[in-house]
Amino acid sequence: MGLVLFPRDGDNRSPDVSWSYSGFAAFRWRLAETEGFVLLEMWGFGGERPWSEVSTALEPLLDHPDIGGDDLTPAECASILVRLEEITDQWTREGGNQRLQQHIEDARQLAGVLRLCIEKDVPLTFL
Repeated sequence: MGLVLFPRDGDNRSPDVSWSYSGFAAFRWRLAETEGFVLLEMWGFGGERPWSEVSTALEPLLDHPDIGGDDLTPAECASILVRLEEITDQWTREGGNQRLQQHIEDARQLAGVLRLCIEKDVPLTFL
């Protein structure tokens, strides 16, 4: 069982990115850590810290339920993409262990899906 993020373009051949639920959680934890906060301290992840106290373009991705929730708009995808590519470049410069390398690959796949959502002006769906 897992999670798939894909462009809602009606084309089954479009790229997608998928994770196990624990893999997606680890990916988001790493993104939050890179942005300077601990995801587990945030509202919705067991903590009490409101999202209004955090400033990140990744908020629509980080503060999204694993199951259900609204699609992300092409505008949200564009905002996420810029920051995600910056983080991916940073992680690549840092090098690191196998887990970080997996996060880099996941980020690159997600960037490709976000780019397609922007180009086709379609939302990103979580399934």
